[in-house]
Amino acid sequence: MTESFPRLHARTRRFTLGVPRNFTISPDGGRVTFLRTRSGTDPVTCLWELDVASGVERLVVDPLALGAADEDLPPEERARRERSRESAGGVVAYATDREVRRAVFALSGDLYLTDLASGGARRLPAAGPVIDPRLDPTGARVAYVTGGALHVLEIDTGADAEADSGAGTSLAEPEGDLVTYGLAEFIAAEEMGRMRGYWWSPSGDRLLVARVDESPVTLWHIADPANPDRQPVPQRYPAAGTANAEVTLHVIGLDGARTAVPFEQEYLVTAAWDAHGLAIVTLSRDQRTMRLLSVDPDTGETTLLREDTDPAWVDIVAGVPARLSDGRLVWVADADGGHRLVVGDEPVTPPSLQVRAVLDVDGDTVLFQASGEPSEVHLWTYTAGTISAVTTEPGVHSGRRAGGVTLVARQSLDTEGTTVTVGSASINSLAERPGLEPRVSLVRAGSRELSTAILLPSWHVPGSGPLPVLMDPYGGPHAQRVLSARRMFLESQWWAEQGFAVIVADGRGTPGRGPAFEREMLHDFTISLQDQVDALQGAAALHPGDLDLSRVAIRGWSFGGYLAALAVLRRPDVFHAAVAGAPVTDWRLYDTCYTERYLGHPDEGHYERSSLLGEAEKGERPLLLIHGLADDNVVAAHTLRLSSALLAAGRPHTVLPLSGVTHMTPQEVVAENLLLLQLDFLRKSLNITG
Repeated sequence: MTESFPRLHARTRRFTLGVPRNFTISPDGGRVTFLRTRSGTDPVTCLWELDVASGVERLVVDPLALGAADEDLPPEERARRERSRESAGGVVAYATDREVRRAVFALSGDLYLTDLASGGARRLPAAGPVIDPRLDPTGARVAYVTGGALHVLEIDTGADAEADSGAGTSLAEPEGDLVTYGLAEFIAAEEMGRMRGYWWSPSGDRLLVARVDESPVTLWHIADPANPDRQPVPQRYPAAGTANAEVTLHVIGLDGARTAVPFEQEYLVTAAWDAHGLAIVTLSRDQRTMRLLSVDPDTGETTLLREDTDPAWVDIVAGVPARLSDGRLVWVADADGGHRLVVGDEPVTPPSLQVRAVLDVDGDTVLFQASGEPSEVHLWTYTAGTISAVTTEPGVHSGRRAGGVTLVARQSLDTEGTTVTVGSASINSLAERPGLEPRVSLVRAGSRELSTAILLPSWHVPGSGPLPVLMDPYGGPHAQRVLSARRMFLESQWWAEQGFAVIVADGRGTPGRGPAFEREMLHDFTISLQDQVDALQGAAALHPGDLDLSRVAIRGWSFGGYLAALAVLRRPDVFHAAVAGAPVTDWRLYDTCYTERYLGHPDEGHYERSSLLGEAEKGERPLLLIHGLADDNVVAAHTLRLSSALLAAGRPHTVLPLSGVTHMTPQEVVAENLLLLQLDFLRKSLNITG
């Protein structure tokens, strides 16, 4: 019997299992190391290698062969995976040496090393459960974090670098329970895309290490009401307007000697240490000033290389800073209305091409992602003053480049899944077929010409009668739903097959249309609701007779959950039912970096306008609130406070608490039944039969 879409959607982790990812190209361009599960329903990730010349793939590490069928993860690794939205198991991350001859990884807290040429893996001695192991560029040593301490192990001897035996002390030992060395703090991992807390020098003789002190951060507790015998889990959560963790930097030698690297601004964005030197990027608390600083690793002295400012905020862009072979800086900055690639001091891309990330610098060639049309993401190169398109077919592309070889990963509306090519070779995707084909049209809708996807049932004949409408947005800043990729719309098409006309719209604040469009979100999240109404009206005008505007529902998760609840509270004239999953209801309860970027400090007075709590008395439409009680990102207090406000106002609503579930809802049964329960709720709320 064929599995239902909700079951398959859950088992495949939204069809991400079996998709190759995390590519590393060897310096000569001859080999590609990557991660992939054995099938589209297998959650155990393996390490693989492709020989580019022959096109032959080879399994390098199978976690099951190492006896890791049941993972036992340390709490820090569970938190890291939650921050990175990692839903699979096995070898979910690895790090190689400069020549890509060796790789290290953690598995169930143990430390493993593999020789990529011979395959297999051997366990290395470690002082405790291992987090984020990384080889030094020469491949002679591996660093890792355990118990908040940073260790360095000499691979050939099995001894800690500064010790006489394998049981020696660490390079940096935490001074208290709230101090760690070598790990990214919550804000860095959740909001800035920095998942690491240490960086090797090119010669492997020392490291730049972040020391994190969480003692200033407010202490919260994540309780488990379904198991009252269990102690609540303490969590340091930097809510808007409160203190962040204190992050300091140190250059630490293999003998434990350290040199402080002082910096003034609140946030450490990233660091880069290559043959041209050590550099760090910092960001002010209000996020209006970003600095790039060079660092003298011998003295810790910093020199300002550039400072970017913006009256709203300065964007964090992945992949920079980087350097060409001659040492010229590669950067991304806003200029003349566009996100532009900067080489040296000069923008080298036109303002109409919105640069999204720098993926690699291969000698004098820069590989980067950029968009002309916001629904598409293409690969481009910059070489010797010339930019060239690497991809031209419609779709969403990512890639890597080394040794003159470019890897291209493509998703599109005309093909299933992800295709990966490296020269004439390809890397197979083993993802499951979803069993449905999105019937999607991408349009510009409404007075603001918003990027919008409209999905209709496969069986619907245009003009045959109006369909109830389901708005299915994320809608928040820094994230897109309307992309030219089939996988983006699989769940939306399933909703369409249940009898809905589904509309997915990217409003102001979403990327791909330039800085001005993104910054219209400043100080007011509720403009996202205006844009959803605009897109709905625009879609109805494009499909006269097909959309029943007397039966409009909206659903979403996280910011989308906030938007769904906001819709039925503020615009009950437009929206007739809502499902709000893990919604932020009071922005004072969300984290510093994200919230203050858009709404400023709470004392500035911009929070009430965007809060849901003051809207509770307006509730008159069916509203289903769903929240994981183990969510440490958008904590369950958001839903509980809104529910209390609705109850105090005498407004009916439904709350579905998910015991033991985090922000990701990775559990198969939970993920499957969530879709079915939402469907049942919306059918009843909109009086849909059949």
